[in-house]
Amino acid sequence: MTLAGNRIKQSEGMNYALIAAGSFLFAFGLNLFIVPLNLYSGGIIGIAQIIRTFLMETAGLSLPQGLDIAGILNFLLNIPLFLLAYRSISRSFFYKTLFSVFLQTLFFTVLTIPASPIITDTMASCLIGGILCGVGIGLTLRSGGCGGGIDILGVYFSRKKADFSVGKLGIIINAAVFGLCALLFELPVAIYSVLYAVIMAQAMDKVHYQNINMTVMIFTKHDGIQKAINETMRRGVTYWKGVGAYTDEETFILVTAISKYEVNTLKKLIHSIDPKAFVIFQEGMSISGNFEKRL
Repeated sequence: MTLAGNRIKQSEGMNYALIAAGSFLFAFGLNLFIVPLNLYSGGIIGIAQIIRTFLMETAGLSLPQGLDIAGILNFLLNIPLFLLAYRSISRSFFYKTLFSVFLQTLFFTVLTIPASPIITDTMASCLIGGILCGVGIGLTLRSGGCGGGIDILGVYFSRKKADFSVGKLGIIINAAVFGLCALLFELPVAIYSVLYAVIMAQAMDKVHYQNINMTVMIFTKHDGIQKAINETMRRGVTYWKGVGAYTDEETFILVTAISKYEVNTLKKLIHSIDPKAFVIFQEGMSISGNFEKRL
């Protein structure tokens, strides 16, 4: 395996580590700051929480103090969406999503829910919990997977529409979930749950930055960077030969387009071939044509 290939493999290992950290942050924020206030998350996990409440209050299900089966219910409800990820998005995305949801289920089960809220101020709890959960899901999305549930649908539709946002889809679908909360529980429960979801969606999009595209111009005297980008990142490259005005030496000029979360991978790839390469990154450029969105 080439040095560039080794660096990409190490990058994938880091992605799984970030997914693990993100899954922990999501479960930590939800179990310690949101659930103790009897608030509800959005999406599939919110539906799982409503089912759990129904089983406990209506069906008489009794659970030990601090134990929550919402994570297990969430995993079961995600199974049809796993099939969508496997068939319609990518195998890598499927494996990472399965890994994330499995860890979420584990963390939801082992992280004991406090008998009383850590922070009694509901607004502050929503803020802290929303930021933690949003950063957690954002890290997972940024690493090429997702936290399951409506995030899978968000990623699916993001590949179809360039200006689509996972966070915005979450807000739309969550409106239906929180409307159900308003009907089944007290109105303040639904209101604060919505507040938490909005904060989480904003934090998630800030970390994920899925809609930020980058154009990259690379100046190098080493032939082969364009081939490495094609083979390891599967991005198209246009290049030509130029001449340095000061040195009068021939150089290669490469231009490619990537998503912002691919920047570090590209930097490592270029540095592994030519540590002295001069690279210009331009952020937020509008791109049309055959540009594959990677999420």
